[in-house]
Amino acid sequence: MPRSVPRGVVALLLSCVLLLTTAACNDGAEGTSGPATPSASASFEKQKLAKTRFVANAGLAAGATYQWIVKPYRAGKFKKGADGRTLALVKAGLAGAFTYNRLKAAVDNAKGDPLLSKAVAPLSAGIDSLKDLGTKLRKGEVGDADVGAFQKVIDNVKEAGRSAGANVVDRVPSASQLGG
Repeated sequence: MPRSVPRGVVALLLSCVLLLTTAACNDGAEGTSGPATPSASASFEKQKLAKTRFVANAGLAAGATYQWIVKPYRAGKFKKGADGRTLALVKAGLAGAFTYNRLKAAVDNAKGDPLLSKAVAPLSAGIDSLKDLGTKLRKGEVGDADVGAFQKVIDNVKEAGRSAGANVVDRVPSASQLGG
């Protein structure tokens, strides 16, 4: 029985703390008529190290594109009858999905920096066009235009970063990053 008393006291204290914090959060909420108006810099304050995160995400996207899409395509790994074609296509499909994901993250990171957000904003449509190319790669339905689309978007992102003072360097992701 002596053990249940301290547990009861702890439970009582925790519930009191929760009640007090929720009451403190609601203090003065009744007087507001709508949502608070965000300041002009609110979107830029959301992310710390936005430029660094942009460079990391764009670099991973560029590295994955080159390592598992462009390089095998130029080596003829995607052609019917090529040695290791199935594995190359699966890796390319994963790399395509990974690249799309990292480019979307890079665009979100760019929103945290005023100069970078202006440079990257026009690229959103090109990045969105890559959405289904990962599946197309995995199925083996890839052509020059598809590989060129990946390379063009990556080059445009690199150039936008360079113009905003964020040089993107290719970083090849590990297999666990690619599959995760």
